[in-house]
Amino acid sequence: MTQFTFVQKIAIYAVPVLLAIIVHEVAHGWVAERFGDKTARLSGRLTLNPIPHIDPVGTILLPLVLLALGGFLFGWAKPVPVDPRNMRNPRSNMVVVAAAGPLANIVMAVLWALALRLSYNVNPWFGAPLSYMSQFGVMINLTLAVLNFLPIPPLDGGRILMNIVPQRLGWQLHRLEPYGFFVLILLMVSGVLSYILWPPILFLMAGISWLVGVNIL
Repeated sequence: MTQFTFVQKIAIYAVPVLLAIIVHEVAHGWVAERFGDKTARLSGRLTLNPIPHIDPVGTILLPLVLLALGGFLFGWAKPVPVDPRNMRNPRSNMVVVAAAGPLANIVMAVLWALALRLSYNVNPWFGAPLSYMSQFGVMINLTLAVLNFLPIPPLDGGRILMNIVPQRLGWQLHRLEPYGFFVLILLMVSGVLSYILWPPILFLMAGISWLVGVNIL
């Protein structure tokens, strides 16, 4: 197995991580705008320019620390502002808006798999780094997709759940949102999170491998 220096890891992982978390957030804002809410656009967040999206901790510090430790790598950008009050059907529209982020990650995983296939047919000086970057691009996007579909507020899956259950129960779930991050930390530290995430990640990887015709497992 190829061993990379810390600098080499940054060179390989930086672009896939930034694209994964930024496109995820832009997808939320773009779909919200389709339903009538222009809050994200008016806030200057419907852009792939990373600067407006950067969260110093979630986008820079945490990924670098996890990369140095060699552990489970993930991160987040500043949440794109969305106001359901501007939407035609706030509850049902918010289900689609919440799902848009992780679904965008799955689409990006397919695109990275296509890039991986391309890397095998170009000059090795370009193909080798593209191969490593593409494999990680698939992995980080599927990880973020599956993670965000967990029904834990404030993750996207939690927001979906809040808007499909009866409104009173949805409000109770909303009140639990400030504690969701601590639940995730507990699941991660205990090792339970890996057992939850890996089966659907492997399932999606197998499906993308079949779809694109390249082995990414």
